[in-house]
Amino acid sequence: MPLVSWSENVRLLIVGSDKVQREQFVAWQNYVGKNVAWRNAYGPTEATITATVYGSEDNLELANTNFLPIGRPIANTQVYILDRYLQPVPIGVKGELHIGGAGLARGYLNQPELTAQKFITNPFDNVQNTKIYKTGDLARYLPNGTIEFIGRIDHQVKIRGFRIELGEIETVLMQHSLVQESVVLASPDSNGNQRLIAYIVCGQEQPQSSELRRFLKEKLPEYMIPAVFVTLESLPLLPNGKLNRHALPAPETASPEPEQQVAPRSDIEQTLTQIWAEILGRKQVGIHDNFFELGGDSIIALQMVAKANQLGWQFTPKQLFQHQTIAELATVVGNAPTIQAEQGLVTGDVPLTPIQHWFFAENLPEPHHYNQSVLLEVPANLEPKLLEQAVKHLLIHHDALRLRYQQLTSTWQQINAAPDEIISFTVVDLSELPSSQQPSAIESQASQIQASLNLTQGPIVQVVLFHLGHNQPGRLLFIIHHLAVDGVSWRILLEDLFTGYQQLLQGKFIQLPRKTTSFQEWASLLHTYAQSTALSQELNYWLKPAQSEINSLPTDYPASKPVNTVATTKQVLVTLDEAQTQTLLQEVPAVYNTQINDVLLTALVETFAQWTGNHQLLIDLEGHGREELFENVDLSRTVGWFTTVFPVILQLTNAENPSEALKSIKEQLRSIPQHGIGYGLLRYLSPDINIQSRLAAMPQAEVSFNYLGKFDAVELDYPGLALAKESSGVTESPLGSRSHLLEIDGFVVNNRLQFTWKYSTNIYQKTTIENLAETFIAELASLITHCLKSDVGGYTTSDFPEVNLNQAELDDLLNDLTVLEDTSLNFLEDFEYSLEKELNSILAEELKDW
Repeated sequence: MPLVSWSENVRLLIVGSDKVQREQFVAWQNYVGKNVAWRNAYGPTEATITATVYGSEDNLELANTNFLPIGRPIANTQVYILDRYLQPVPIGVKGELHIGGAGLARGYLNQPELTAQKFITNPFDNVQNTKIYKTGDLARYLPNGTIEFIGRIDHQVKIRGFRIELGEIETVLMQHSLVQESVVLASPDSNGNQRLIAYIVCGQEQPQSSELRRFLKEKLPEYMIPAVFVTLESLPLLPNGKLNRHALPAPETASPEPEQQVAPRSDIEQTLTQIWAEILGRKQVGIHDNFFELGGDSIIALQMVAKANQLGWQFTPKQLFQHQTIAELATVVGNAPTIQAEQGLVTGDVPLTPIQHWFFAENLPEPHHYNQSVLLEVPANLEPKLLEQAVKHLLIHHDALRLRYQQLTSTWQQINAAPDEIISFTVVDLSELPSSQQPSAIESQASQIQASLNLTQGPIVQVVLFHLGHNQPGRLLFIIHHLAVDGVSWRILLEDLFTGYQQLLQGKFIQLPRKTTSFQEWASLLHTYAQSTALSQELNYWLKPAQSEINSLPTDYPASKPVNTVATTKQVLVTLDEAQTQTLLQEVPAVYNTQINDVLLTALVETFAQWTGNHQLLIDLEGHGREELFENVDLSRTVGWFTTVFPVILQLTNAENPSEALKSIKEQLRSIPQHGIGYGLLRYLSPDINIQSRLAAMPQAEVSFNYLGKFDAVELDYPGLALAKESSGVTESPLGSRSHLLEIDGFVVNNRLQFTWKYSTNIYQKTTIENLAETFIAELASLITHCLKSDVGGYTTSDFPEVNLNQAELDDLLNDLTVLEDTSLNFLEDFEYSLEKELNSILAEELKDW
């Protein structure tokens, strides 16, 4: 239906301002003649409907404009066109239209949050403290000062870090000879990834998607090409004739078409594509897809390095962080040389690493009972004898599983023992028990075995297969003392266990991938590095908490020194849903060039600030510890306890909005030297006893935080495996003391990010921790929502380490570049339009002569 109607008697006409209405208005004007007076009024309801007016007396040649102008503000009304920093834009540059003046509403009834968001303080009126309204409309000034309406900001989206105006894609699509109408939307696919969908209306002949894609690629960059094309007989309309976007049908395909992702062009790109798809759990990966936007993190980077080494290619986690797409990474990947690592048995003394020093300094009453464990659901037909052989081979191949400990006068000695005859594998038959009693039986048996490890004589590893009945899935319990294992190690061990089992099942000898640098060699290198001048230069950074005022956390039971033991530990579990998790892992990183810890810790500091009223938080952070300190060292497949724990003061005192908060925490985390590994080296291995004493005397963090990564990314090539729901028993001695008031651990399981908040019932009530945990999830969800907005994002100084600018100077520079880019784009658009018009005029003259 027509969007405007006309007659020769009309003397006043109010019309809309999009391109279709402009074309129909020009047709109307040509029909009734240019002597008919007319007005075009613009204004939202929040500004009493009319804020600007444009009329025939302005004498603008409409053929020279892309949209119908909306004129100038009426009396007692102020109109501003501003950029994202609320600064006026130059002539010809697009910006958001803001309205102020006497006709402005006070806000939205009973909607204070929306009012605060849309009715903001006028930055150009410091005296009256008046408000202006953010319309959400895009506009620009024409050379004569008239305002031209462009479209809606909410039709601008952000995908993979690129801001895209959907109207630009629609305009180019309409230039195709077979396309009559077009609409482009951004919508998530089944994995939660944002993708562009183009809806088109054609005549009798319909173009293929591949043809449309090739046509668009000639005029638009790759990131603006729709992933899916949907052909409709007509676009759904509302009663007023405008598009009903909610009535557009969902596309049949749930993921981008293969052409959208650029295929590998070489052997190395093909190999990397396969590795990325396997470890990131993706069906397809393109060579220009970003590692972090696909859900990558530092732990996954280690897995990729290990997998590439097995296939004969070598790169480091640092190179992956610097070259975040396959196309970039392939340029620095080389054929892997033989790793200079001992492939036979490693035996003998092993120096204690910093985290092991920390463990023994805790002086636990039962140090043998401090384990990590995994309980798996496994197929009923696993063969115990073959499984036992696979476990024995693991103890030979991975030297850390044979560590033994002797207590000396003032310290502990660590030794890599030779293999012995101690059996680390047992079978427990619970098939006679009713199924309702089996979970408690598993937990009871598991707790007994958890307490049975022996640091001096061994074993420090136990593997138990539980039979639960004929054709019923069994349970496989894998227990290792924490001194010999960490989160990265589990991924290696579980893969090797079932690789070895499969090889035995097929009648083959076990042949695991080559060893990487031994834990023994790594520990020795750390002791040498602890004496270096480079490390001593970090000391001033690590002494900062001693110079700050650190407030203790509030507690529910303020009795003097309450007993904070493992026996009194409880936990609260909170989760994000799948869609939020996917967005956090794959879309949020591109907005501010962040990693997941930046976002998680921003939410955490905001949470504690609400609880304590203090925007500063001293926290112990945990890292995987496999840092690239030395050349010719590869730890990607080395089993051991590499974890680093280091104190950091995070503060958001001056952050007034989510953007400033995220940027601030990101920069504070980037300032940590070498990802925190230096603190433990100075604290426990420094040859200067004074340095060790000074660090030991510093304020101690009462909160620990650890993000363990995607635990469901451990894709084991064996059917029927899954994490079991039953308890794996008590992993720590109940007599032990806890080192923190609150321990917060996060990981992704079954595509959902979840956090456990551990606390002592002697110190906190459950409701206190539940409120904290739920506030944290709410803050995290709020940050995710913020990052999905089209007008947010940006860089920080750590993104440009070679440029000596502070954040304010960088913001000004990037803003100037944005304005320059917008100006250039508008110039090119205007030039293209003028050129097209001139060519059409010449062609018309030629046709007339012909």
